[in-house]
Amino acid sequence: MHRRLLAVLVPLAVLLVAALGVPLSVTVAEREMQETYVDRLNDVGRFASLAETALSTGRTEALHQELTHYHRLYGIPVAVIDMSGTVLLGPAGAYREAARAEPALPRIVTAALAGARSEPSWEWAPWDDSALVVAEPVGRDSEVVGTVVTISDLSRTRHRILVRWAQLAGLGLLPLVALVAVAWPVSAWVLRPVRELDAASSRISRGDLTIRADAEAGPVELRRLAESFNTMMDAVENAVQRQRAFVSDASHQLRNPLTSLRLAVESLEPHLRASGDGRQVYDVAVDELKAMQRMLNSLQASARMESIRTASPVDLDAVLATRVDRWQALTATAGQTLAVDVPPGLRLLEPPGGLGSVLDELISNALRLSDARVVEVTARVTPGRADAGRVAPDGTGAGRVAPGGAGAGTGDASAAGEVVTIAVRDDGQGIDASERAQALRRFWRSPRHQNVPGTGLGLAICADLVGAAGGELRLEEGLPRPDGSGHGFAAVIALPVVPRVASPAGDPAPSQV
Repeated sequence: MHRRLLAVLVPLAVLLVAALGVPLSVTVAEREMQETYVDRLNDVGRFASLAETALSTGRTEALHQELTHYHRLYGIPVAVIDMSGTVLLGPAGAYREAARAEPALPRIVTAALAGARSEPSWEWAPWDDSALVVAEPVGRDSEVVGTVVTISDLSRTRHRILVRWAQLAGLGLLPLVALVAVAWPVSAWVLRPVRELDAASSRISRGDLTIRADAEAGPVELRRLAESFNTMMDAVENAVQRQRAFVSDASHQLRNPLTSLRLAVESLEPHLRASGDGRQVYDVAVDELKAMQRMLNSLQASARMESIRTASPVDLDAVLATRVDRWQALTATAGQTLAVDVPPGLRLLEPPGGLGSVLDELISNALRLSDARVVEVTARVTPGRADAGRVAPDGTGAGRVAPGGAGAGTGDASAAGEVVTIAVRDDGQGIDASERAQALRRFWRSPRHQNVPGTGLGLAICADLVGAAGGELRLEEGLPRPDGSGHGFAAVIALPVVPRVASPAGDPAPSQV
């Protein structure tokens, strides 16, 4: 996250350096060119004064030697040109060679012969290779008899400009480097508590209500935020623990009186007459007491399983190896057929409480509630779904349970990667599409199953546990009924795939989650 802060600070620093450095670089370059131009202007002014005297007296040898010596000393061709453009004095060969590369030279010379001093073009950019041409009239006004012209190579001047620019750029980068050197640790210090708070929130969403944020590091504002976060989590953890403790304690405390009540009611059986209404009332009372005992057992199991919020990797083959034989025995006893179609080698994230318990509940529903002839268990690897974990608002289609509640922090795994889809389908009665979303609510039971033993908690608990592992439980149409009157019931579980990591010996090894 501190990289994002630097991504804002560094461009601002660059803009600041550019705003200060570019005008300064331009000023340095202009000053270098002005100094060079003034030097050439002084030189041609002096030579023009000497040329005027030499041409008027006819003594030009000394001036010619001085112009030649100037060229040898500085490498700058300088020549005295008459009104016809002919070189009178100076190194004529060097002058003509340099003049061929300067297309602006005729214009400057013509202006000087007309009595006007030439102005520099200020083409001083380092990537420009033109020379500096300076011309000074010999004579004044109508008495101009020639001009002195110098053609100065600016490569050295441009080199000095580049060096100065490099120096300025280096000096400009020093504040930028200093800013980065200071901003990096400062941003890390400021944002470290934010990262830790984000990591704590992620672990809490996966069900670890004991994690707390570090309230001793970072700025004062973030420390206060961490303290408030910890206080909130203390309240949440206490509320959850009290709720689970209440459900567990209430179920446990009610069990003994309910057992005593049932024994007392059953002890009345020998005193009932074979004929009369007493026998019917007795049977109803015993059935209700049994239903209440099942309810208390389910509530205790729910509280116990909800206290387990750690999802872990598991091999589906290992889970089925301990369950399929028992399922086949149960279905055979009920006169049903069980078909299992699961490819080997599937590894997925197991819900808290165990995947086997969830599958046991789904198989039990198919046996008890559907009146099915065939129960089918299949598993496939499918791409993750972006809408995983949402319940259809209209109740049609698949009822989905979000990875909500504690422990739902891995919900993105099924949306972003592959998931293992396990389906338990039957060809029995099924339920209407409008009832599928309601079937995942606690204590809801279909009107057709009011006289069938059950509590209405099984699917709701399974959906909550699957959601805690980052998956989803949805209800769909099952297998076609034999009489063609519709479809049976299907419960589909989607859980994140856990990839296998190659061990040093080359064999696949379980990956860590």
